[in-house]
Amino acid sequence: MAINIKALLPGISVTTITGLAALFLSEHYGAPAMLFALLLGIAMSFLYEDSPCTKGIEFAATFILRVGVALLGLRIALNDLVSLGWEAIIILIVAIASTICLGIILSKQMKLSKSFGALTGGSVAICGASAAMAITAILPEHKNKERDTLVTIIGVTSLSTIAMVVYPILVTYLGLNDIDSGFFLGGTIHDVAQVVGAGYSISEDTGDMSTLVKLVRVSLLMPVVLAMLFVIKLNTSGDHKGAKAAKVPGFLIAFVILMIINSCFTLPELIVEPATSFSRFALVISITAIGMKSNFAKLKSVGFKPIVLMMVETLWIAAVILAAICFI
Repeated sequence: MAINIKALLPGISVTTITGLAALFLSEHYGAPAMLFALLLGIAMSFLYEDSPCTKGIEFAATFILRVGVALLGLRIALNDLVSLGWEAIIILIVAIASTICLGIILSKQMKLSKSFGALTGGSVAICGASAAMAITAILPEHKNKERDTLVTIIGVTSLSTIAMVVYPILVTYLGLNDIDSGFFLGGTIHDVAQVVGAGYSISEDTGDMSTLVKLVRVSLLMPVVLAMLFVIKLNTSGDHKGAKAAKVPGFLIAFVILMIINSCFTLPELIVEPATSFSRFALVISITAIGMKSNFAKLKSVGFKPIVLMMVETLWIAAVILAAICFI
């Protein structure tokens, strides 16, 4: 299908400018760029309704999102898994899997959708807003999908920022050494930027360890997304004949290919640095677009249940990692 650049240009331009504004605010006020992008997008949601910007905003919220997620593969190398050790990897897998399962179980108890539980659980367990964007891209379409994505991104970004401040105080109070502190911070805080900020606020060794652990968590994003896709495909195959079976999206394949290339070859910084920067900016643009597509009245109608769910998931993964540090 041909892309009509002229029709897309107004929407892409406005999301790009708003994304740049979010990055500017983030750098000057120290808050997450993703959160600023989302809030600015919501403030400009009037541009989405019956506007020349509509098609470009849709494009930013879908295609640009997938490009940003695919390029995350250049940040991951399989050597990170090997250097961390299998015992630590097993702990992380258990923490991630149990957090996602908890999200699904609690969402049913709270009368929320299972897909929302998977979305919040995966976002809390892996890498915050980036995971939310990757998971929402493969979830089945439903009327509240964009609202659920917005709520999840707001929730995990806010909780990650709180954790960045509180967790260094907690590990100091508990008397954990630099390595254990780094493992806890990298294994529990949702977003990469907050992990780096929290880790290096304690010491360089803690910062190095927390960053490594976080990168390993990020590397588990695609296996989790593919597992969710497999479950969706199984559920879809049991539906009526008209139902479409879920297929592996191209951006997931691109992610895996880029991760393998980055693992097998030492790529020059001249390639990696611009690509990872573009990936980050693409995600900022796409989150801005999702904010512009939001309906604030619907957002207010969500209530406190989703926030409670994400808080419980956050406390759960922190408890699992801390128990592993103390008793294993």
